[in-house]
Amino acid sequence: MIRYTAIFLIIAIIAAVFGFTGISAGAAQIAQILFFVFFVLFVISLVGRMLNK
Repeated sequence: MIRYTAIFLIIAIIAAVFGFTGISAGAAQIAQILFFVFFVLFVISLVGRMLNK
């Protein structure tokens, strides 16, 4: 999932450089959402491991 976040972030940066602001904003928003989903799943995984011991 972090891979998709990086891909959308790169797409957003490239689109911003070439002036495609709409595409850039959309890709950046998708990257941000995926990052937060990844982060929440990571924290849940850590808490689950701590409670499992």
